Amino acid sequence: MYGNDQTRQLQKQSAGFLSLATKKASTVPVKELDALRQVLRFHEYRYYVLNEPLVSDGEYDQLYKLLERTEQADPALITPDSPTQRVGSSLNQGFTTVQHLVPMLSLDNSYNAEDLLDFDRKARELSGLDTIEYCIEPKFDGASISLIYENDKLVRAATRGDGVEGEEITTNIKQIRSIPLTAAFSKYGLQQIEVRGEVIMSKKSFAAYNEQLAAQNLAPLANPRNAASGSLRMKDPKEVGRRSLDAFLYHISFFITDDGWKMSDEGEEKADIKKHLSGNNLLASHSGSLELLWNLGFRSPQKEKRVVKGIQPVIDYCLEFEAGRDDLPYEIDGMVVKVNDVVLQENLGMTSHHPRWAIAFKFKARQATTKLIGAGFQVGRTGAVTPVAKLEPVYLAGVTVSSISIHNEEYIREKDLKIGDTVLIERAGDVIPQIVKSLPELRTGKEKPIAFPKQCPVCKSELYKEEGEAVWRCINIECEAQVVEKMIHFVSKDAMDIKSFGEANVRKFYELGFLKDIPGIYTLPYDQIGALEGFGKKSLDNLQAAIEASKQQPLHRLIYALGIRFVGETTAKTLANAVNHILDFAAKSEEELTQLEDVGVKVAKSIHGFFQNKQNIHMLQQLEKLGLQLQNQKKKAVAAGALTGTTFLFTGTLAKLKRSEAEAMAEAEGGVIVSGVSAKLNYLVVGEDAGSKLEKAKKINTIKIISEDEFLQLMTK
Repeated sequence: MYGNDQTRQLQKQSAGFLSLATKKASTVPVKELDALRQVLRFHEYRYYVLNEPLVSDGEYDQLYKLLERTEQADPALITPDSPTQRVGSSLNQGFTTVQHLVPMLSLDNSYNAEDLLDFDRKARELSGLDTIEYCIEPKFDGASISLIYENDKLVRAATRGDGVEGEEITTNIKQIRSIPLTAAFSKYGLQQIEVRGEVIMSKKSFAAYNEQLAAQNLAPLANPRNAASGSLRMKDPKEVGRRSLDAFLYHISFFITDDGWKMSDEGEEKADIKKHLSGNNLLASHSGSLELLWNLGFRSPQKEKRVVKGIQPVIDYCLEFEAGRDDLPYEIDGMVVKVNDVVLQENLGMTSHHPRWAIAFKFKARQATTKLIGAGFQVGRTGAVTPVAKLEPVYLAGVTVSSISIHNEEYIREKDLKIGDTVLIERAGDVIPQIVKSLPELRTGKEKPIAFPKQCPVCKSELYKEEGEAVWRCINIECEAQVVEKMIHFVSKDAMDIKSFGEANVRKFYELGFLKDIPGIYTLPYDQIGALEGFGKKSLDNLQAAIEASKQQPLHRLIYALGIRFVGETTAKTLANAVNHILDFAAKSEEELTQLEDVGVKVAKSIHGFFQNKQNIHMLQQLEKLGLQLQNQKKKAVAAGALTGTTFLFTGTLAKLKRSEAEAMAEAEGGVIVSGVSAKLNYLVVGEDAGSKLEKAKKINTIKIISEDEFLQLMTK
């Protein structure tokens, strides 16, 4: 970014400004102000991007304070991209939702060389090429961000969110000094540009920050990824700055040129990109875009990337990087492989979930050994008692692991686990820790068996294990642990979706005596809650409004929210469509229930048992009195649909619709969504990469196998 001559010139200017900065209360003449800002940007680049500082921290601070004094003397001189404007002067008042210029899709994952070979085969078949050029770069383990620059200035930063919309975090992003507040995109003929990247916390910064927390007797952060992600939504920008975050920028997703031509991942005439960007070949390839970002002062993976032809060199580089991952100053959980040619990327296109021109190669599960020092037992909302192994804390694949679920009594026996054992643990897919095995050869004779309780660890009721099951359960419906977990499930997003509630508030209100059961959610003492710290008028109004709005949720959401064992979202819809009122189930036998789609003997027994329980019936009657919707409001409308009673199942990735959108379209016509392939299935709608469901359906002659386009035609008849 800075040539040798320019570097020497800026260093010379630094010396002059440092001489001035040592003088008490000194300021800079207005005509030299831009030069001082440029000097500070230069030193930020050397320190945060290249990691090759040319001045000490103290000297940088002197230069910074000189600029700060000058701007404070005359605030009219402050510019939005001044280095002093990184740190906000006030707290964030909340994070608004903004729409990305281009959706931030997920990447398809691969876990071995065979997956990469298959990815290459599909790309070659779709493109008609014998060999494809790929660009490989690290898959950074942090928090995804999107940055928008207009006329060379950073104007907006956002989190990934759901991929379509994210939260606007511009003030916090400005605290990350490896992200330029201004970048000369206009030099490349670009008026507006959206850049994607990842915010990370280096291993060194993570360790140092945890040391600071320990010195203050505060709990340490779990891992660098969570530290980075959590920092982006902090209310105090200054605290974000203190966390020493970093950022890699690795993708240009959208831009508008000076002549008004648009290029985006959604295919706005990318095919003639070279025509519109003559003389700017950097944007014609992914590797070129990384070079462009690097040239403009961003920390792109320019040094880490590799461009190769054919898939075998890709595999070799992925394995090479995996072998050396522990030597990196930051956490990565894999590599990203991208078709290098941007026009070819457009031709390959994308599914509704991921681009066909890129894939993530995930590294193997990480393993470590540690001591099993104890065991505890947790009670879930269905009464299942789950043992949890307490471990000597061990750092594994970016996470400090101190406890792991050990599932059930049979699992403990099969793994031969004892308190005091040395155990081998791993994080499968770098996500869920699990015990691989114990190491009995290291036993000393002091190890003790894990004693599974005979009574509920919470309410002390006797535990019960159903024949054919491995799980012990507490069947006391009033068990405190189950009551709390059921309420947490009831208010959750996929259930009654009561925004502003959540697990923390359920537990807090329960402990304070404000909440004791599900109906109590609708009779909360708002006057007492308002007196609690953190509950101002606005947050209280939002909570009350969300609770009131949940009363209008459709019947299938209420059924799912009740937490009936074995009843998921699909089965809940089936049940809702079978009755006019939820209490109609009290009169249905197990045999009648098994006549419903996807309701087997085990599920029917669970549903029947729930509606024969007098306490459950009383709870539902209370909810109806409180204004909840216990009737099936859609039953008449559904009955009028053209496809009433017709069953649908979707498999694979749809290109034009989200799965939820397709299911809603079918249901609007009276269709019924089922969860598995059977002789009762009428239509199997097949998307890309359909798996075992398609193979199973081919063996049943009565099932009609149709494409997404055929499904859409069916919906318009």
